[in-house]
Amino acid sequence: MSDFNWCHGPKCHTEKTQDRIRGTKGSKVLRTRKVKETQWNQDSFYKYFCSNICYNNFASKHADRIVAIAPRHEPLETPIDDPKKTVHTSDYTYPDGTHSTWTSTEINERGVDTQAE
Repeated sequence: MSDFNWCHGPKCHTEKTQDRIRGTKGSKVLRTRKVKETQWNQDSFYKYFCSNICYNNFASKHADRIVAIAPRHEPLETPIDDPKKTVHTSDYTYPDGTHSTWTSTEINERGVDTQAE
């Protein structure tokens, strides 16, 4: 089995970069890039695409068919505890004597919805 995949980007072979130029003088072509399968990309879709542009082009072209594989007719939900809000105040005092404040919200899961699997 090869350690390479050809990029699946539908427009990969039209991108005008030097690394895609192949052929002999008078018979040049722009060729789809090879993507080396590595430990970093072996378990992800990146082993099939040379760049995010190629992935986005593929996803845009085939989105309807991809979603048709596993359509979603209802939303997924994850049970959570009541969110805890905390108000924070900075130690910095502005010239007018005020402090900067902000609120953070802590969200803790009670369980994970496994219907998506």
